[in-house]
Amino acid sequence: MQSVSDDQVTLAVDAFEYQVLIAEFARRQLQSRLGETVSLHTLQYLEGNPTQGRVLPRLVGFTSPIEREFFELFCSVDGVGARKALRAMVRPVREVAVTIEEQDAKGLAALPGIGPATAERIIAKLRRKMSRFALLVGEEMAEAPDVEVDVVRETYQALCSLGHSESDARKLLDTVLATKKKFKDVESLLQAVYQQSRGG
Repeated sequence: MQSVSDDQVTLAVDAFEYQVLIAEFARRQLQSRLGETVSLHTLQYLEGNPTQGRVLPRLVGFTSPIEREFFELFCSVDGVGARKALRAMVRPVREVAVTIEEQDAKGLAALPGIGPATAERIIAKLRRKMSRFALLVGEEMAEAPDVEVDVVRETYQALCSLGHSESDARKLLDTVLATKKKFKDVESLLQAVYQQSRGG
């Protein structure tokens, strides 16, 4: 990676240089990796007005495929194009997904470029599709040794099937994962969740 600016990175690939647009949350992840080899999951969109005969292909980059998938869903809402979505994504995908899932229109409207009307449209269209994104393990939790994302996901589903609300299940998991202990399977993680919730 050759350079990082506010909204894009420049990547050298063989003899070519590519300018890749990035969201603010991705810029924070990438700025310390200048000069390193990085892999980005990209998608391409066309910017401009075809009727005026001027269209530019643009690349947008993400650090994981699931972040790219979230971005595509976000852009599918009326009134949210690629540029607006990029500007709005100042928080990690997981946090934005939780805000949508919990129908927090005020929190969503506070994102750059998203007003109250757009926030309502985003919630109406996406709130039922956010569970898997809201479960993304944050960077600080990803450092927890030997905790597989699949184990976290399955434990979350188990908690929901046991009668916990989605936000309760997430909070219980967040608390336990923050301890950085080792959990090799769903059973040991569930056990830790219940020990924690009983205060011990």
